[in-house]
Amino acid sequence: SSRQALEQARVAVEELDDMKAVVKRLEEENAELRQQARHAEKEQRSLCSQAKGLQEERLLTEGQGLREQIQAQAARMASLEVSGGTAATVGGAGGCV
Repeated sequence: SSRQALEQARVAVEELDDMKAVVKRLEEENAELRQQARHAEKEQRSLCSQAKGLQEERLLTEGQGLREQIQAQAARMASLEVSGGTAATVGGAGGCV
Protein backbone atom coordinates (compact mmCIF):
# COMPACT_ATOMS: atom_id res chain seq x y z
CA SER A 1 0.00 0.00 0.00
CA SER A 2 2.86 2.36 0.79
CA ARG A 3 4.50 1.35 -2.52
CA GLN A 4 1.30 2.22 -4.29
CA ALA A 5 1.17 5.58 -2.50
CA LEU A 6 4.82 6.27 -3.45
CA GLU A 7 4.10 5.35 -7.07
CA GLN A 8 1.08 7.65 -7.09
CA ALA A 9 3.19 10.44 -5.59
CA ARG A 10 5.93 9.90 -8.23
CA VAL A 11 3.34 10.02 -11.03
CA ALA A 12 1.83 13.16 -9.52
CA VAL A 13 5.29 14.81 -9.39
CA GLU A 14 5.92 13.88 -13.04
CA GLU A 15 2.53 15.30 -14.03
CA LEU A 16 3.27 18.46 -12.07
CA ASP A 17 6.67 18.80 -13.80
CA ASP A 18 4.96 18.28 -17.18
CA MET A 19 2.39 20.95 -16.31
CA LYS A 20 5.16 23.36 -15.26
CA ALA A 21 6.89 22.77 -18.60
CA VAL A 22 3.63 23.44 -20.46
CA VAL A 23 3.04 26.63 -18.46
CA LYS A 24 6.59 27.82 -19.15
CA ARG A 25 6.21 27.13 -22.88
CA LEU A 26 2.87 28.96 -22.96
CA GLU A 27 4.36 31.93 -21.12
CA GLU A 28 7.20 32.07 -23.66
CA GLU A 29 4.74 31.87 -26.55
CA ASN A 30 2.63 34.58 -24.93
CA ALA A 31 5.68 36.85 -24.58
CA GLU A 32 6.60 36.24 -28.23
CA LEU A 33 3.05 36.96 -29.38
CA ARG A 34 2.97 40.18 -27.36
CA GLN A 35 6.24 41.24 -28.99
CA GLN A 36 4.83 40.43 -32.44
CA ALA A 37 1.68 42.41 -31.61
CA ARG A 38 3.76 45.43 -30.56
CA HIS A 39 5.76 45.17 -33.78
CA ALA A 40 2.56 44.87 -35.85
CA GLU A 41 1.06 47.94 -34.13
CA LYS A 42 4.24 49.90 -34.81
CA GLU A 43 4.21 48.79 -38.44
CA GLN A 44 0.52 49.67 -38.75
CA ARG A 45 1.17 53.18 -37.42
CA SER A 46 3.99 53.57 -39.92
CA LEU A 47 1.80 52.35 -42.80
CA CYS A 48 -1.03 54.68 -41.75
CA SER A 49 1.41 57.58 -41.70
CA GLN A 50 2.71 56.63 -45.16
CA ALA A 51 -0.84 56.32 -46.47
CA LYS A 52 -1.73 59.74 -45.11
CA GLY A 53 1.37 61.22 -46.71
CA LEU A 54 0.55 59.58 -50.04
CA GLN A 55 -3.03 60.79 -49.86
CA GLU A 56 -1.86 64.36 -49.16
CA GLU A 57 0.64 64.09 -52.03
CA ARG A 58 -2.10 62.82 -54.36
CA LEU A 59 -4.40 65.69 -53.36
CA LEU A 60 -1.61 68.21 -53.94
CA THR A 61 -0.87 66.67 -57.34
CA GLU A 62 -4.56 66.71 -58.28
CA GLY A 63 -4.83 70.31 -57.11
CA GLN A 64 -1.79 71.30 -59.17
CA GLY A 65 -3.27 69.54 -62.20
CA LEU A 66 -6.56 71.39 -61.75
CA ARG A 67 -4.71 74.71 -61.38
CA GLU A 68 -2.86 74.01 -64.63
CA GLN A 69 -6.12 73.12 -66.39
CA ILE A 70 -7.76 76.33 -65.13
CA GLN A 71 -4.77 78.41 -66.25
CA ALA A 72 -4.80 76.75 -69.67
CA GLN A 73 -8.57 77.32 -70.00
CA ALA A 74 -8.17 80.94 -68.91
CA ALA A 75 -5.40 81.42 -71.50
CA ARG A 76 -7.65 79.90 -74.22
CA MET A 77 -10.52 82.16 -73.18
CA ALA A 78 -8.26 85.20 -73.22
CA SER A 79 -6.97 84.16 -76.64
CA LEU A 80 -10.53 83.77 -77.93
CA GLU A 81 -11.52 87.16 -76.52
CA VAL A 82 -8.52 88.82 -78.15
CA SER A 83 -9.07 87.10 -81.50
CA GLY A 84 -12.81 87.66 -81.25
CA GLY A 85 -12.31 91.34 -80.54
CA THR A 86 -9.85 91.64 -83.41
CA ALA A 87 -12.23 89.88 -85.79
CA ALA A 88 -15.03 92.24 -84.80
CA THR A 89 -12.84 95.27 -85.45
CA VAL A 90 -11.52 93.97 -88.76
CA GLY A 91 -14.75 92.44 -90.05
CA GLY A 92 -16.87 95.39 -89.04
CA ALA A 93 -19.91 93.18 -88.29
CA GLY A 94 -18.77 91.46 -85.14
CA GLY A 95 -17.08 88.69 -87.07
CA CYS A 96 -20.28 87.63 -88.89
CA VAL A 97 -20.43 87.50 -92.63
